[in-house]
Amino acid sequence: MKPVVTALLLIFFLFLPFHLLESPSAGKVEFIRVDPKDFNPKPGRRGGTLYFILSGDPKTLNPALAQETTSTAVLSGVFSGLTRLDLKTMEVKPDLAQRWEVSPDGKVWTFYLRKDVKWSDGTPFTADDVIFTFNEVYYNDSIPSSTRDILTVDGKKIKVEKVDDYTVRFILPKPFAPFLNALSADILPKHKLEKAVKEGKFNTTWNVNTDPKEIVGTGPWVIKEYIKGQRVVYERNPYYYERDEERSRLPYLERRVGIIVSDPDTALLKFKSGEVDYIGLRPQDIQQVARMKGKVLLYDLGSTPSTTFLVFNQNPNAKIPKYKLRWFRNPIFRRAVSHAIDREGICQLVYNGLAKPLYTPITEANRPYYLEGYYPEYPYDLEKAKELLESIGFRDRDGDGILEDEEGHKLKFTLITNAGNKERETIGNIIKEDLKKIGVEVHFQPIDFNSLVSRLTSPPYEWEAVIIGLTGSIDPHFGRNVWHSSGSLHMWYPRQEKPATEWEAEVDRLMDRGAVELDPKKRVEIYRKAFRIITEKQPMIFIATPESLMAIYDKFENLFPTVWGWYEENRLFLKD
Repeated sequence: MKPVVTALLLIFFLFLPFHLLESPSAGKVEFIRVDPKDFNPKPGRRGGTLYFILSGDPKTLNPALAQETTSTAVLSGVFSGLTRLDLKTMEVKPDLAQRWEVSPDGKVWTFYLRKDVKWSDGTPFTADDVIFTFNEVYYNDSIPSSTRDILTVDGKKIKVEKVDDYTVRFILPKPFAPFLNALSADILPKHKLEKAVKEGKFNTTWNVNTDPKEIVGTGPWVIKEYIKGQRVVYERNPYYYERDEERSRLPYLERRVGIIVSDPDTALLKFKSGEVDYIGLRPQDIQQVARMKGKVLLYDLGSTPSTTFLVFNQNPNAKIPKYKLRWFRNPIFRRAVSHAIDREGICQLVYNGLAKPLYTPITEANRPYYLEGYYPEYPYDLEKAKELLESIGFRDRDGDGILEDEEGHKLKFTLITNAGNKERETIGNIIKEDLKKIGVEVHFQPIDFNSLVSRLTSPPYEWEAVIIGLTGSIDPHFGRNVWHSSGSLHMWYPRQEKPATEWEAEVDRLMDRGAVELDPKKRVEIYRKAFRIITEKQPMIFIATPESLMAIYDKFENLFPTVWGWYEENRLFLKD
């Protein structure tokens, strides 16, 4: 789920100059919390390199196909959309589009494109690229792009027409509340990719073995080098259009280097040794980094919008036993497992108290959709969990401590997560031990992240249960690829031709209604109803939401981090 944010939530953020966090292991540590009023970049100077961590190798270098953070992180800054979000004002502003007009009925939008944009190979950017991207890629049913999910209005595609070389018209079937935000989707180069689309080879184009010189974008960066398991090196796009107030071309930095490190402990060592300039912190990292006082700045950006959860495979086409499929599709079974998860214990043991239990698809970062007390909760209660399992026929029929269903099948399943993610590995072991107490046998198996993603998103969908996470989005519509039954990331049963259950059909109806409802208050009510249904049915058993913490060496100017990204990152520059 690609994070996209809207203006709707600005008033619900709490920003304080400084914030003291106290946890059992961390003691008192002073964290900075930023105030958007102070986001005032100043003119900078050119030069320098930013070093940062990439948590894994990409699965693809094609932005239309990227569905996992390892891929989207590598491609960040390489491409641009027609619009983008201003993280200071939380309003949509132009990017590749210079301006736009909308008809009185809200259904016809005309976009006037910038005429000073070139692709990173020097080819001029025109309306043909926009038409190609939407009509030939995103709306191409043979291309499995998550972007199509969020560019669908009431089940219908948006009509995209060329007016002239620098003007594009979008004709919507209905007014569409998140439309301007949706147009932050990456625009692709027709001159580089049209042949692959026509020959039916697009889904294997720009793979991880592609020469980086072939990856052509309009963003501020180009990929210079990719060495698997080691690094991704970026250089400034010499044709990037954006300039500062003094007409100096952005970005100020000359290079970015992403160091590929899947193990968080190793990543922390690289930060402490100065090999990378900033890092997202786990609670257990705080004390070590706090000792570097004077060298680094510590930020608490608030509750993360990302979610961690356990999900069972409910796909009838999956390569799993049919009797397990019956278990997994029973909401009482899923509620029983939810009651057997010690979320409070996980918050303490895994996150050192710097997290809160989570029962819903959204976190406190998603105000106003998140409402305390509105959504059902499933407190840790092993007796309740066992009672629910017994109510649907599970008993320990042979006295070996493991429950069996009415057909005699032992209640056991394989639980996977991505290897190297210590938090998820610890959560998996905690869940395994708690489920064992109520007669459920779990085989817990961490595996390579890209292998895990392939199992989740591709036939034969050979997995039973997984602990994984989603990045989250500030507008619920941009989670449509997860919550709508037709979505490519509808984790438990993706790409349904029609809803498998009545409750999924109702969520579909609510998601579609929310997309075309222009009244903000009514939109909030609609999406809350959808999220309440999801919480009641527990297709994804949400676990915890930690604080978003970051450490960065005190060597940069124009540094404005937020939980949704960095404001005006292109203006970051090195201090004297």
